[in-house]
Amino acid sequence: MPIWTLHGDGKTIAPGEVVTPSERLSWGRTIGLGGQHVVSMFGATFVFPIIMGLNPQLAVMMSGFCTLFFLLVVKGRIPSYLGTSAAFVGGIAAIRAQGGTSAQVTGAILVSGLVLAGIGVLIHFLGGGVVFKILPPVVTGAVVMLIGFNLAPVVAGTYWPQDQWVALTVMVVLVVASVALRGFLGRVAIFLTLLFGYVLSWVLDLTTGMITSYDPVAGAVTEHFRVNWDGVSSASWIGLPPFSDEANGIVGIHAPSFSLTFIVLVLPGVIALIAENAGHVKAVAEITKTDLDPMMGRALIGDGLATTIATSVGGSPTTTYAENIGVMAATKVYSTAAYAAAGVIAMLLGFSPKFGAVISATPGGVLGGITVVLYGIIGLLGAKIWKENGVDFGNPLNLMPIAAGLIIAIGDVELTFSDSFSLSGIALGTIVVIGMYHLCRVIAPKDADNADDSGTGRHHPKPTTDDGTVPDRVGQLT
Repeated sequence: MPIWTLHGDGKTIAPGEVVTPSERLSWGRTIGLGGQHVVSMFGATFVFPIIMGLNPQLAVMMSGFCTLFFLLVVKGRIPSYLGTSAAFVGGIAAIRAQGGTSAQVTGAILVSGLVLAGIGVLIHFLGGGVVFKILPPVVTGAVVMLIGFNLAPVVAGTYWPQDQWVALTVMVVLVVASVALRGFLGRVAIFLTLLFGYVLSWVLDLTTGMITSYDPVAGAVTEHFRVNWDGVSSASWIGLPPFSDEANGIVGIHAPSFSLTFIVLVLPGVIALIAENAGHVKAVAEITKTDLDPMMGRALIGDGLATTIATSVGGSPTTTYAENIGVMAATKVYSTAAYAAAGVIAMLLGFSPKFGAVISATPGGVLGGITVVLYGIIGLLGAKIWKENGVDFGNPLNLMPIAAGLIIAIGDVELTFSDSFSLSGIALGTIVVIGMYHLCRVIAPKDADNADDSGTGRHHPKPTTDDGTVPDRVGQLT
């Protein structure tokens, strides 16, 4: 880690200047910027643990710790906050649908974290170009898309039926807020919308009474209040997150357990994390005007090990956050000292069980309105990758394998090998996309229409560089 040098007088930034990763402003201003980074990442970081059935208080706490760990691994050269990743949401939904426990969920993700770290080690020695040879834009775009669109039944079957009118209202507010709000407020639109939905549900409880709808805890249609604060009143203000007691509906700190079937279900999320981290490194390198390609492997190692550490105690997977790039661009402060401050602040927030209980009590209808937008965003980010890299679907090399993999994943097609092992949905779709794409590349005619080394499906008169097809930002939710 660097010993940060003071930028100028520590108070002002001259026109045209920026605070580099190895610099800082005064500690008061640096801590304030750290707090702004925490608020910016906050919405997605605690919404996704709720969606995955994990503890949001623990997720926030571990996000702070993992951010500090990541900064150590990358030697303080890559300013980044590690918040909760959405890359595994689809796989986790499949695990839950098969009766998987939270311990099996975190165990499966832990293995994926180790795989990501291992890939990071290889890339550190082989160079970042190998990533884009194996996972060109046409493939990464497809994997990100199928992860998002595979989640549509979760919204339709779990969240939306809990309170359809609140869900519809929250959806409209989130869409409008994301478009209408600018700057910092626009970056925290998810958080603001969640607060709105929370208050709306509470007001409806007071004015209209109980609602008769699907209750996921009971697994049936029951009469209940939208907001249930029984757990909030009993939670203490200061302390560790609770230890898991799933028999009584408590999810918190727990040891992971491992199932090969469930591990296979979440492994495709590793591809999204590779794309996310690569895009983040490229974006930071561009805005700071520095060469960070040699740090690509370290970034993957840092994120992989951070995910492993977080899930080893029952926390959520992590990834580098695009929201915080927006904060840096707005403030012109790229100091990793601000991220160190953000990590400490998030850890302190994580030591409030009451805070975690309030988050966990988020009404299902509110989550329905938020997830219908967020899951769609995940899918459309795949299309964004294709567009930014000029993927040509007039080329059968791109069209045919991607088409097959997408329908398998979205339709949750299943391939059964035995009574105890099968592949379906995201896992099977990802295997088809990657396997069939590279098979087709081998057998495709080597003529001008199909000659393509970039995975975009376009003919290049000259070979492209290894990083010529790196998306500027991929796979990130918000």
